[in-house]
Amino acid sequence: MNKEQPNNPLHGITLEAVLTQLVERYGWSGLAERININCFKSDPSIKSSLKFLRKTLWAREKVEALYVSTFSEA
Repeated sequence: MNKEQPNNPLHGITLEAVLTQLVERYGWSGLAERININCFKSDPSIKSSLKFLRKTLWAREKVEALYVSTFSEA
């Protein structure tokens, strides 16, 4: 763990990596079931989802929380 942010499980992980791993785990339909966001339902892609998530804090927080709960080792 980096000494600068020891309690941040997302430190050093890009939003693209987070989204890619979640899509690999759940698929777009599974992701849309867990987080009700249109960019996951209607013609989803990594590029369009990243554009939306970078502009929309509440949506990004939900995606990051799902990532942490899915891939945490605790």
